[in-house]
Amino acid sequence: MSETSSKQNLKTSARQLATVIDLNKCMGCQSCTVACKNLWTQRPGTEHMRWANVGTYPGRGYPRDWQSKGGGYDKDGNAKAGELINLVEAGDNFQFNHDEVFNQQKGQSAHLQPTTSKGEKPQWGYNWDEDQTSGDWPNAFFFYLPRKCNHCSNAPCIDACSRNAIAKREDGVVLIDQEKCTGHRHCVEACPYGMVYYNLSTGRSEKCIECFPRVEQSIAPACNRQCVGRTRAYGYLDDKDSQVHKLVYDWQVALPLHPEYGTQPNVYYVPPMSTFAYDDEGRLTDEMRIPMEVLEEYFGSAVNGALKTLVTERQKKKDGKSSELMDILISRRWEDRFAQFTNEPV
Repeated sequence: MSETSSKQNLKTSARQLATVIDLNKCMGCQSCTVACKNLWTQRPGTEHMRWANVGTYPGRGYPRDWQSKGGGYDKDGNAKAGELINLVEAGDNFQFNHDEVFNQQKGQSAHLQPTTSKGEKPQWGYNWDEDQTSGDWPNAFFFYLPRKCNHCSNAPCIDACSRNAIAKREDGVVLIDQEKCTGHRHCVEACPYGMVYYNLSTGRSEKCIECFPRVEQSIAPACNRQCVGRTRAYGYLDDKDSQVHKLVYDWQVALPLHPEYGTQPNVYYVPPMSTFAYDDEGRLTDEMRIPMEVLEEYFGSAVNGALKTLVTERQKKKDGKSSELMDILISRRWEDRFAQFTNEPV
């Protein structure tokens, strides 16, 4: 069997699980981040890892500057060179002087101060630039962008792994076999989304496992289930009754992030409908504050049609008419969001 066909087998699955996230409802509360970290990244060597994270965009994001690190494929399907992510760019492992502040009775003379894993003053950290806006006053803008591993259908981490330690399961979840991984970190370089991390303690690569022990019990992944804003839908893409299928295929308002990377990601986003902009005289216009070119940079040209559909369906709802799309996005019953993955985690 050729190397190409062997890799293709590793990227093949019978079905594909997917997540849809409505960016019009995300408020940057980090509940998804905390839910994931409490479950999966409290082990030695994972302190800097945030398999689920939320950043303020446009911005440097997390890991820092991930959009300029390369990886993925070019328009001809050829692998693009990528860069390793260092500990600082992944948020470091800050230490705090808790004992000095809370136990040494120093009153107001001691203040909580973080230091890096090397004992130095931090120069950057997770969400260092949270809520920093783009645009000019009075038309400043930003939106929150939750991210996790996309469990790509054309996963570059699988192609890059020199030990064939990374493969898709039959449900489309991409996993790293920790017994096969030897820590070469080619997968870290290959992922254009910066969603593969290196464990300094084990010498192996790690990433989101899509909470597969929960999924096998028909429980949605923790990041999706714990979202307080009901921003997320979860299910199989081929399940025509699922909200995932309806938003991606029927309504075509859920779009992949950076489709030009060529990875066929399986986390989709309902793009943000920004507030209206002011003109030079301070009068409200009917133009969006977020420039269309910004949204096209993230979601491709398909974002234009998606936003037109959202505007049309929202107006129908305002006019007292029915709209299946708006009913899906409003999400009055959380169970409707997760197809068959609604069992309790306890």
